Amino acid sequence: MDTANSDLYDLHIIGGGIIGLAAAVTLQARGVKVALLDANEVGQGASFGNAGHIATEQVFPIADASMLRHIPAMLMNPTGPLRIDWRYLPRLMPWAMQLLMNMRPEPFARIHQALLSLNQNSLQAWQDFATQWQLGDWIEVKGSLLTVEKPSSLGLLAAHGKRLNDIDVNNELLSKKDLLEREPALQDNQLAALFFPNTGHITNLKAVINQLHNTFRQLGGHVIEHCRVLAATNDAEGIHLTTSQGDMTASKVMLAAGAHSKALAKQLTGVNIPLDTERGYHLMLPHESARLQIPVSSLDRRFVMTPMQEGLRLAGTVEYAGLDAPANMQRAQILLQHAQPMLKAPLDASDSVSWMGFRPSTADSLPVIDNIARVFLSFGHQHLGLTQAVVSAQMIAEYYFDEDHTIDPKPYQLARFQ
Repeated sequence: MDTANSDLYDLHIIGGGIIGLAAAVTLQARGVKVALLDANEVGQGASFGNAGHIATEQVFPIADASMLRHIPAMLMNPTGPLRIDWRYLPRLMPWAMQLLMNMRPEPFARIHQALLSLNQNSLQAWQDFATQWQLGDWIEVKGSLLTVEKPSSLGLLAAHGKRLNDIDVNNELLSKKDLLEREPALQDNQLAALFFPNTGHITNLKAVINQLHNTFRQLGGHVIEHCRVLAATNDAEGIHLTTSQGDMTASKVMLAAGAHSKALAKQLTGVNIPLDTERGYHLMLPHESARLQIPVSSLDRRFVMTPMQEGLRLAGTVEYAGLDAPANMQRAQILLQHAQPMLKAPLDASDSVSWMGFRPSTADSLPVIDNIARVFLSFGHQHLGLTQAVVSAQMIAEYYFDEDHTIDPKPYQLARFQ
């Protein structure tokens, strides 16, 4: 058994995804002795399977009032872009009701402002982090596209672009001609697009995770994999962790276990956080790495195609079915049916690999980033975990060293749920 106890380590981080790993490297580099615990292997959960998009343009809550009319379709269509498993509905309802309340104008505007604050700082934070830790080979900042193919969507696209430009989320409305010049592989049924210059994408998530994992170890950090934290209790002696590798005592803990954070957060803080799981799917096409130059999202089809060194990743669709239901890989395969009509030449889907993972989403679309005595919290980043990972690590470091915050921390604090 590996006893990573409080006399050896200043901080135990629970969760080795990109949120936990970015914080682990940031803190270890500043002299904090960190033990990083992961239930499986570092970086192999949602951090491995995301769309690879540093999506600074996504500054609105995960749901708005227009979503309500789609709920019957979500219940009936097993392969639609948004699906609710009716068997999970009773467990989802408390979270869903709070989500609905946050669609009202006042909370919607407040949440939007808080997402904007994080995202405005995210790209520069990633670029600095990439320079510091030699990640530049796998991070490209060439922008991204949001396309439409329905004539009825042209007005929506233009309005969305104006709304974003008005709040300094820079974008350019491209005509069909300009779009096809920029991405010649796209079919001419793509009528227009918004180009977002201040976004980026990671071309090899595995390489980034491995580099950070190795860097953390080289800095003296300690990693314990296949170590599931089953329970946590907080008392005068420290924080007692019951794990699949035995009991551990920690002087301080950071909870970064993504979709698996809810129960441990309740044990550590006493607060029941409205967190649920959006199950996301991807399909990786290993022979299509050169098809596109930059990520292309479809407003009409609600998915994204991201060019990576290991192929073209088709990602998207949201399913509410909890942590325990088996994956429905038909939802990954359906992404191919969305991608093909957008492209001129047939896609090579041979050797394709499908994947499902869990996105942790709070009812107000905002992460929990906070410090309550010996407990640090950083989870619930919904679709933006990759985007906000470095900014979140910086905020945790500011809490840890009691420094002034560069971003107002209040919107992300636990108190909003008390």
